[in-house]
Amino acid sequence: MSTASPTFHPDLDTPGKASRPPVRTRIKICGLTREEDVDAAVAAGADAVGFVLYEPSPRHVTAERAAELAQRLPPFVTPVLLFVNASAIKIIAACDRIPSALVQFHGDESPEDCLKIGRPFMRAARIPLNENPKVDGVHFDLVKYAEDFKAAQAILLDAYVEGYGGGGKTFNWSLLPPNVNAHLVLSGGLTPANVTDGILQVRPRCKTLAVDVSSGVEIAKGIKSADKINQFVAAVRAADDQLAKNHVRLSPT
Repeated sequence: MSTASPTFHPDLDTPGKASRPPVRTRIKICGLTREEDVDAAVAAGADAVGFVLYEPSPRHVTAERAAELAQRLPPFVTPVLLFVNASAIKIIAACDRIPSALVQFHGDESPEDCLKIGRPFMRAARIPLNENPKVDGVHFDLVKYAEDFKAAQAILLDAYVEGYGGGGKTFNWSLLPPNVNAHLVLSGGLTPANVTDGILQVRPRCKTLAVDVSSGVEIAKGIKSADKINQFVAAVRAADDQLAKNHVRLSPT
């Protein structure tokens, strides 16, 4: 008579975690400025596209331009409007142009600042590149941050660099807390070459995981590559396939 031996999987066998099946990792392509790049993101299967409404960014577009580009989106692809310390009036006016938009707060906004807009939102968290306080001089408590911004649809993880945005830098995923009670969006230096590993490391630590890429699928700032977008999406799906295989708890011996 055959027996079965348990196979460890972090989502299932980590103490204190409920059993849950892997889910499809959702994908956002951010920093879009051209019609052809919006079309390429949609054709590749992106779930969301991001428009940067922060003037110092090389990927900045106006609210008017973002609305033009968003008109190309089919149903069930979400436009995301990224702001950095913008006024409530400016944010609300931009959202009025794109009623289906999700707001991404990427500056120093407080929970109260985010809530006063009255729209669904994501909140960016700036994760130190190295958690050794002697190096960075800062410790970031993601668990507390997620609780402070519990009204957010998700917490987006980006690298802590000078200014705002991750600067294409990747932080140390292995230093994230083992259990964050939030939907997370992994960002910061993702590319087709590293996103599979990022998903495998971070997915077991949160409710669900999405990924957000900008510079990793570009040929120049604000100019995307359809080939790189397709490669990125394929790498994400490869991670999903691996997570699905790992989900099997029992294997025959």
